[in-house]
Amino acid sequence: MPVTTEVRVRYAETDQMGIVYYANYLVWFEIGRVELLRSLGLAYSQLETDHQCILPVIEASCRYKSPARYDDCILIETRPSLLRGSVVKFAYRILRKGADGEEVKLLAEGETVHVVCDDQLNKKPLPEEHAAALRAMMAE
Repeated sequence: MPVTTEVRVRYAETDQMGIVYYANYLVWFEIGRVELLRSLGLAYSQLETDHQCILPVIEASCRYKSPARYDDCILIETRPSLLRGSVVKFAYRILRKGADGEEVKLLAEGETVHVVCDDQLNKKPLPEEHAAALRAMMAE
């Protein structure tokens, strides 16, 4: 059920120790979220322009299990985990893609919680086509 997006760790994403800087995992969560919506034929830009909706993050968490390093091939698994009224929650797993027969390794997992709002930050419902697509994905 999760949508999987592949990225390669860039040098700029690493810190002095050669390990991916912790905040970059939140950037990867965003990449996963955007690609999940795109895979459903939906887009953030469509929410903003066609429906005057934004999805601010109101909570984010990440549990780090093992470090990612420069040039690792990373898999971002993203799935919707909650849709209730104006609240949408996504769950993520960040994995290192195994090379040459190596196993895939869990690097981090986390969640983001969003509230659907208008441009004045007033709550509003998620457009039905988006809500229906996310509900169908959660039912799989």
